[in-house]
Amino acid sequence: MAGTAGTPGTPRVLRAMNDRAALDLLLEHGPLSRTRIGKLTGLSKPTASQLLARLEAAGLVLATGTTEGRPGPNAQLYEVNPAAAYAAGLDVTPERILAAVADVTGRTVGSYELPTPGRRPAQPVVRQVTDALDGAVKAAGLARGDVHRIVIGTPGAFDPNTGRLRYASHLPGWHTPALLDELAAALPMPVEYENDVNLAAVAEQRLGAARGHEDFVLLWNEGGLGAALVLGGRLHRGWTGGAGEVGFLPVPGVPLVRQVTRANSGGYQELAGSQAVPKLARELGIENIPSGPYAEAAAALVERAAAEDTGPHRLLLQTYATRLATGLASLVSVLDPELVVLSGASLTAGGEVLRALVQAELEELAAARPRLVVGDVRAHPVLRGALESALATTRDEVFDTSR
Repeated sequence: MAGTAGTPGTPRVLRAMNDRAALDLLLEHGPLSRTRIGKLTGLSKPTASQLLARLEAAGLVLATGTTEGRPGPNAQLYEVNPAAAYAAGLDVTPERILAAVADVTGRTVGSYELPTPGRRPAQPVVRQVTDALDGAVKAAGLARGDVHRIVIGTPGAFDPNTGRLRYASHLPGWHTPALLDELAAALPMPVEYENDVNLAAVAEQRLGAARGHEDFVLLWNEGGLGAALVLGGRLHRGWTGGAGEVGFLPVPGVPLVRQVTRANSGGYQELAGSQAVPKLARELGIENIPSGPYAEAAAALVERAAAEDTGPHRLLLQTYATRLATGLASLVSVLDPELVVLSGASLTAGGEVLRALVQAELEELAAARPRLVVGDVRAHPVLRGALESALATTRDEVFDTSR
């Protein structure tokens, strides 16, 4: 039927398309004048004025200041209304839950960390999630109902066929069959779940080293060794959500690991995971190995080794690079990606020195030769990816003026 919101080419739909284009430009460039918006969108001045009046009345844009330092009268500037919507993200590990709330412009307005130590959760997972979210919401000066959508990142992945968490036996309390239903009942907003490494890839694709790339692999090494696969601009999750669980990959150099899901480890994890770095350092006679969690110890050792040109530390870094390239060779031989992003503290700590060593080794071990880069998003990339994912859907919904 002509004239309905969903009919392509109708005035309402065309206005909505122009509205969204203007909102995206304001997000990208910051405050803009009516004239500048008109030039960037190709709209006439009267149409741009009508557009801004419409968006301001809808609460999606705000008038904010005027242009200065230019000939002629100052022009009114407009920006996206930060309070038009809020989204939340959670980064879940066995040790803690990080939560954050961002306004619709992407600015983080509140964050909270909830410690969750121990093999058995001190409180039910639903309570942990709501407490972490409420802590971030309170820090933002908001109420739980103000959050439009939440994305939760966990190790492993929830099987879309069963709703059960797989590939993360080390995450206590998250394997209850009814967990997703219980969380949906406890939270007033839509909830999405995503693998933590996939979210780090989202952060790099939206904000970091993978911007503009449609095909790339993100190799992650921190608490565990994993990968995210982006093909044709989209995450490839696999039939059970387990695509990218490369820690289970059998590789030369270590004995075969059988019953990998029960062991929560595999050949590539044993060869090049964070826990292998302190062990290798001891074998090389390196002293003063940092104590504490092995992921932190590995990052400290890799950072120290990258600063050394000779000696056992350089041998440590070279051996680590060879081990990383051994597993990567299988990935790039199958996927032939344009780019490989190295992320997670046990990789980014090595910086350009480690990257160059892995690149050189990979060129010896694989026929495909993707470009390797170090990830740009260093501060809580999983949490940042959760926020970016939640914001993308939130903007699609809130910025749709066709309804």
